[in-house]
Amino acid sequence: MFKSLVSTSFGVMVLLAIIAMPAHAADDDIETKALLCSACHGQNGVPTTAATIPIIWGQQGNYLYKELHDYKSGDRANPLMGPIVQGFSLPDLRKMAEYFATKTWPAPQTGNTAATPPEGIQMCRACHQQNFEGGAPAPRLAGLSYEYLLAAMNAFADGKRTNNLDMPGFMKALTENQREAMAHYLAGL
Repeated sequence: MFKSLVSTSFGVMVLLAIIAMPAHAADDDIETKALLCSACHGQNGVPTTAATIPIIWGQQGNYLYKELHDYKSGDRANPLMGPIVQGFSLPDLRKMAEYFATKTWPAPQTGNTAATPPEGIQMCRACHQQNFEGGAPAPRLAGLSYEYLLAAMNAFADGKRTNNLDMPGFMKALTENQREAMAHYLAGL
């Protein structure tokens, strides 16, 4: 309960900082604009709350841009990200995506080890690549938190996340136990 309250308060403070930020301040300085992202996604690539916030450092640039674009257009809903991206132009969102894509993916947490690949995970390799490190058009999954991965998979399965035409069908075809096993496996890579 306390963690939730702190996270919510922090989110409100970030939103207030965004509103106060001059619209055209440092228009060409993406690094300065990206500082805003570090409030949640981390200054060193490790999110402040890995359970609910994905790693964006070293993530696929095309995927990051698509998600930012979807937040801006409303195709993907998030009470914090939606308002944030409204303050950026599409060209700036592309620059932000590329900025984070050039960063190094954070080192895995000690003690994380991948188990035997679970049943059904082979279908994910077609888009997310052999080692689940992503590539056009799909994001890196290897090393994201179990909680984040499971929440994303369940959101696709439940129809709450619809900004990808294929993922809802794939996730609905899996059982809850299969999605949990996949999230554990991918988080350990």
